[in-house]
Amino acid sequence: MIQGVKIKKLVKYVDDRGFFSELVRDDENLLSEFGQASWSMSYPGVIKAFHYHELQDDLWFFPSGQAQVVLYDLRPDSPTYQETNIYYLGVDNPSLLLIPKMVAHGYRVLGNEPATIIYFTTKSYNPNHPDEKRIPWDDPSIGFDWETKNR
Repeated sequence: MIQGVKIKKLVKYVDDRGFFSELVRDDENLLSEFGQASWSMSYPGVIKAFHYHELQDDLWFFPSGQAQVVLYDLRPDSPTYQETNIYYLGVDNPSLLLIPKMVAHGYRVLGNEPATIIYFTTKSYNPNHPDEKRIPWDDPSIGFDWETKNR
């Protein structure tokens, strides 16, 4: 696993009314500080990749749909430098994924349903100095193949 990445499996408490689940608590030390919470939806087959942050950590959660999440470590001083991790998150695998600063990240929506992502960051978005660095989804230095393989 890329150094600094954390994954938290969520516990669902189910009864005849529905379910309840805690996402993130201040006593879990997942976020060093709270900056912003955001909500986004992407259609089936969409790839949103890659980007990274120099100042903030992200905490991702997909409450609906399915996503293939890809991380790539850009930190030269990290023992996991240039490693790639893949996670499958969504309604079938409710988990939180902590993505440290300087780890490139992106996702592809799997299946036939849109995917919704709710994410928390340690810094608020600053439109005058955006902490959003972009890398093309097909960048050869990362070399990730987004195509589904028949097995």
